[in-house]
Amino acid sequence: MTRQNKIKIYLSQPYPFYYRGNNLWIIAGLLFLMSVTFNYIFEPFNVYVPEHKFNYFWISFIHACSPALIIGLFSIYPTKPKTEENWSVQKEIILIAFFLLLVGIAQFLIRDFIYNNPNNWSWRYLYEEIRNSFLIGSLFAVLLTSLNHNRLNKKHIKNANAINLSHRVKKAKTNLSVLITTQLKSDDFKLNLDSFLFAKAEGNYVVLFLNEHATNKLIKRITLKELEKILTPYSNIKKTHRSYLVNLHQIKSVTGNAQGYKLELNNYHEKIPVSRNMIKEFESKFNAV
Repeated sequence: MTRQNKIKIYLSQPYPFYYRGNNLWIIAGLLFLMSVTFNYIFEPFNVYVPEHKFNYFWISFIHACSPALIIGLFSIYPTKPKTEENWSVQKEIILIAFFLLLVGIAQFLIRDFIYNNPNNWSWRYLYEEIRNSFLIGSLFAVLLTSLNHNRLNKKHIKNANAINLSHRVKKAKTNLSVLITTQLKSDDFKLNLDSFLFAKAEGNYVVLFLNEHATNKLIKRITLKELEKILTPYSNIKKTHRSYLVNLHQIKSVTGNAQGYKLELNNYHEKIPVSRNMIKEFESKFNAV
């Protein structure tokens, strides 16, 4: 395999999507602390004190606010579940490059506030601020992304292999059927739990996949939350993702990657994701059924 192909394969690897919820603010906080510390202690670029309007510590503090605030602004951008599921190392790098460009522009815009320099609004300083952001940011980004990807990949592959080794008992059929009441009474139906593979949310509808000779599917007007509530008494039915409800008895194997786990089900070709925030609960439930 050529080096170019290896790079393509690496860039296409799954990667966790961190840019929403508490993870986003944790990243913003860590980025702020790292920026303040690095700028103040190492002084990576020329420091010409006569230009400073403030003490250098406060200049480092102000510079560190820009990347933290820009990361925080990502929280207002709505992301679709599909975006998070299909996130990869390549997409992470592209987003980081865009982020560093915004940081460089922001650092340029605040120059007049912190430096006494008649050329603050020149193309030269715009170029310098963007260049400096990429020089420092890309170094940290490449290092941390690679280390985090390798750490998560090894961890989840190891755990998935352990799960597969410890869970080989086939469950006997029970022929248990559950009445599912939908938003349209005429659409109510009985669900055979032995043949139920998984359910996927599609807005106010749910698509149910059944393992009956061949894989069949039903579309019913009911939310995934309502279906999950009806099936709560059955410990083998578990939500593994915001969009998926899975029959744990139908899991054929578990594979791991940097995002977490993917589930291979009986007689179904696509793999079902397990969200990172549901991994521990999934492991507990799966080992118990």
